[in-house]
Amino acid sequence: MSLLNQLFNRGVFAGKCKTCLSLAISRIKLLQNKRDLQLKNMRKEIAQFLQTGQEPIARIRVEHVIREQNIWAAYEILELFCEFVLARVPIIESQKECPVELREAIASIIFAAPRCSDLPDLLQLKNLFAVKYGKEFVSAISELRPDSGVNRSIIEKLAVSAPPGELKLKVMKEIAKEHGLDWDSSSTASEFSKTHEDLLGGPKVVHGAAASQAPSQYSSSNPSTPYGESPVVSVVEKQEPECHHTFTRTSNSASDIKPGPKNFDVKPEVASKLDIRPPPSDVLEKARAAIASAERATAAARVAAELANVNLGAMKLEGGGQASEC
Repeated sequence: MSLLNQLFNRGVFAGKCKTCLSLAISRIKLLQNKRDLQLKNMRKEIAQFLQTGQEPIARIRVEHVIREQNIWAAYEILELFCEFVLARVPIIESQKECPVELREAIASIIFAAPRCSDLPDLLQLKNLFAVKYGKEFVSAISELRPDSGVNRSIIEKLAVSAPPGELKLKVMKEIAKEHGLDWDSSSTASEFSKTHEDLLGGPKVVHGAAASQAPSQYSSSNPSTPYGESPVVSVVEKQEPECHHTFTRTSNSASDIKPGPKNFDVKPEVASKLDIRPPPSDVLEKARAAIASAERATAAARVAAELANVNLGAMKLEGGGQASEC
């Protein structure tokens, strides 16, 4: 690259960097004023909820208030870093590597760029620094490697984790004191001190009396079965119907294999689930009586048919004799 191109590129980098830093500073100031009004309104709403006894809603809204306060504090630190870098753009332009005294400011701006959607100018600064120092420099900061140099307060303020219960209780007390409310925080303190079970962590191990009874039941039913396998066997036994098979003695030759009779005993409750209903005795008797009556009707029909054939033959004979006489 020629000396002219180097000078041109340096001038372009400095101009873009100054423009983005100036826009970011002015935008941060506007957003801070806007967030001030929002925070005042939210704190006033929480005070109204506490006054009317709607503490559960206030506990939820206070998390949003803490989040907005953290973002406001992070913007204030970013504004100072942007002003610091803006005053030293010529030093950044003249050196190939990142200056040590500007490492924290530049790293904090790069780290906060994707986490502050209200400041698109920070993303442009991140791209400029990626071109200046390389993608590895930017990736080390984004991944918070040990040598990243990001400001600790920026990391804490822009974290997405839920605030602890002590902090939420402290903010609620400050809001109540700010609006002159005589608020009893004992119920809220006890609620924040509870340890809620993590429902996404899977089944929990049973402790206490239930755990002591479970092994005794399984061990008494089948001592040789390990404790971890006995519950599975019990579930299968409950779900599957009991079937008893009897087979004769097997031998090596295929001709000697004689299957024995099979007897399937199905429990009533299992039969109801599988829709297998054994026929009652009265139904069998009715069926047998119907079959017998059908057989008798068939026999009567055969006798009637034979009589009809005999009568028809006699009528034919009579008709033939009359014709011969004529």
